[in-house]
Parts: sequence; structure tokens; C-alpha cells
Amino acid sequence: MTGFCYRNGVLHGEAVDLRMIAGELGTPFYCYSSELIGERFAAFTDAFADMNPLVCFAAKANSNQAVLATFAGLGAGADIVSGGELARALTAGIPAHKILYSGVGKTAVEISAALEAGIGCFNVESEPELLALSSIAAARNVRAPVSFRINPDIDAHTHAKISTGKYEDKFGIPIGDARRLYAEAARLPGIDVVGVDAHIGSQITCLEPFDSLAVKLAELAGDLIRDGHALRHLDFGGGLGVSYLPGEPPAPTPEQYAAVVRRRIRHLSLKPVFEIGRFFVGPAGVLVTKVLYIKKGRNRTFVIVDAAMNDLIRPTLYDAYHHIQPVEKVATEMPAEVVDVVGPVCETGDFLALQRSLPPLRPGDLLAVMTAGAYGAVQAGTYNSRPLVPEVMIRGEAFAVIRPRPSYEDMILLDRLPPWLQPS
Repeated sequence: MTGFCYRNGVLHGEAVDLRMIAGELGTPFYCYSSELIGERFAAFTDAFADMNPLVCFAAKANSNQAVLATFAGLGAGADIVSGGELARALTAGIPAHKILYSGVGKTAVEISAALEAGIGCFNVESEPELLALSSIAAARNVRAPVSFRINPDIDAHTHAKISTGKYEDKFGIPIGDARRLYAEAARLPGIDVVGVDAHIGSQITCLEPFDSLAVKLAELAGDLIRDGHALRHLDFGGGLGVSYLPGEPPAPTPEQYAAVVRRRIRHLSLKPVFEIGRFFVGPAGVLVTKVLYIKKGRNRTFVIVDAAMNDLIRPTLYDAYHHIQPVEKVATEMPAEVVDVVGPVCETGDFLALQRSLPPLRPGDLLAVMTAGAYGAVQAGTYNSRPLVPEVMIRGEAFAVIRPRPSYEDMILLDRLPPWLQPS
């Protein structure tokens, strides 16, 4: 049994009772199902198997070493956006030739490290970046494999803060400039043009944007090949969405997505590349938190829990919905109540859910914030001097802490006193 489901009225991660982890580790904590990650990766790769794709995990979704090592064991590559993610991916065992480097602000130090590692491709996002990459690569007497990230001006019909493929977004080069910049890249020292890349947004829940992108990329790739560029791959980015609400119409399946890509690129002898994050790890993680108090306000009832916006910022940052359910079902004749689930952080924006219908709750009850495996722990912080939330991975009947909760002493030791404040 994979993922998260109730057994005898108690929510389990695979075969592990989440109450047991809470008893040993305390709350809040993130918990990931390694078997569900593997199942979702297999579902995607199987759908595209006849196209021999390179499937990369978008490390920004969840960069814990255990998660990255899981993907390394599955044969995945990695899509990275920083030098830190490069170091994490290499340390986790992902081969350098399967690593793609995206992001609009690559520094000279980061570019040098990626060149030294021998990564598979730089997804170049601007002409100035191309010139910097050429200069650094030529100085090192190496050649940088390059694709341009194309901005196709496609509305992905997602939240404005995770849209990346429209002209008003900061990402990529306008598609109308592509042939000129590819020609420039072919003339520059230290540059090998190897592919075309795009990424139009995250949490895409309909096929139309993917189809529009596939049409535009296939047309551009054909033009570039006729221009004489020896392209090897066509990178469709990521963005495949997941269902956050039980009963919600499912996002496109990998099979449906594969049919779109297959139809549009079957005439091109190019390897398809994908940078998938949320689809793999989102449903494979939960955030477990404990009810501290029930506070009856004048107009609202507040369920105050020990997880906060510093642990999961998505609800207040993206207006994101996460289904919340009790870890332990309790039989009761009392009706559900509409409540706000809020944390202890000193901000009005500190909430996990607003006006949510939940069964009657009491202090000490455990709640699971579902579909929290993507963009949860990676965006966590220490606001209000709250320790980073720990992470746990489950496999079958076993679980392991894959990032411990730091002590207050650990946190304080990261600070340094200047000489004039040190005790004499």
C-alpha cells in the first residue's frame, strides 16, 4: 500500500501510523512516501517510453537529499536553478550529464561549477547570459551545451505567481528572437547548441497550453534544423498539475500529455526532455500538525495549530488550497464546523486554511495537510525564530528522519557576534 490512507480509522503513510511518528518526533513534520514517488515517476516515464525521453526531477519542488537520492535510484535526471541545487543533485548521485540548469540569474561562480561538473545542458534565458557563458567556457577551454529557454507567450491558466510563459514574465527569450539568438550562439566560442527549451508555468490542469507549446516548439525546432543547427533534444519543461481537492477533476494524465507531445513531434528526430516536479512529489507528502487551542472569536472560530506560514507558505503566498483531514477519525454525532486553521506566527496572513468545514476538533488532535510534498519544506523558514520543520521518509513499515528539527542552540550558533559585542 502506497501513499496516505486510513487504516482502522487512523491515517497511515504506507504501513506507518502517523501518530507513531508524531509521538517520537513531535509536531509539526513533513512526511513523504517513497513508494508513491516511485509509482508516479513510473507512470510518467511509462507513458512516454516509446519516445525514449530524459525525465528530470525539478529539484526546486523538494530538494531533500533523500528525495533526490530516490530519483537518482529511479534513473531520473535533475532540473536545477542554483549552484546549491547543483551540489545537492550531484551529492545525491544524479549523473552530471542528466542535469539541466535553468534560471534567469546564473552567476559566474555557478556557471563555472556547472561547467566543471560537466552538466548536460544550460537553459539560457537571455542574450547577456549567453555572452557570459561563452566567455567563461572559452576561458576554461571547454564548450557549454546550450538550449535557449523560449518564452512562447502562452497563458498556462494557472496562478499569476507561477506563470512563466507569457511576455510579461521574467523568464526566457521571446520566441520571435529565437532564430537570431541561435545564429549568434552558433558563432560564439565555447558554445554548443544542442536543444530548445520552454517552461510555461506550474500546476497546469488542462491540456490546451501543453498542446499550444508543443506546436510552437516543434515549428521552431524545424526552422532551426533547416538553419543548420544540430539539435538533439526538445525540452517541454514541467508544469503538469495535481489535484489538491478530493473529488476535484483530475489534472491531465501522463498518457494524455504524452499523446499531445507524440502527435506534435513525431516528424522530428529529437529526444523529448521533461522537468517534472509537483506531479512526482506533491501527492507523496503531507504536513502533520497538532491542534493547540480552539478559539471562539466574535465572527469566526480559529483552530490554532503548531504549524505555521513559515512551515507551509503556499496558502498565504499563492492562495493555495490544501485539503486538511484529521489523522484519527472520531465517530461523533456533532456536525462539522466552519473554521480558520491558523498558526502561532505573529501575522494575520499566518493560516493554512480559511473558512474550512472540519469535524469537531479538540486540543491535542493531529491534522494532516495533504498534497504537501512539493514546495512545502523547500520554502520553509525560521520566522519568529521557529525551527525548520523536520522531514520524514516512509517505505513500507519503516520510516526515517531525513532532516532533523534543529534545536534553538543550533539556530543561535548560526549567528555571529561582532568583536565589540563579544564578552571580554
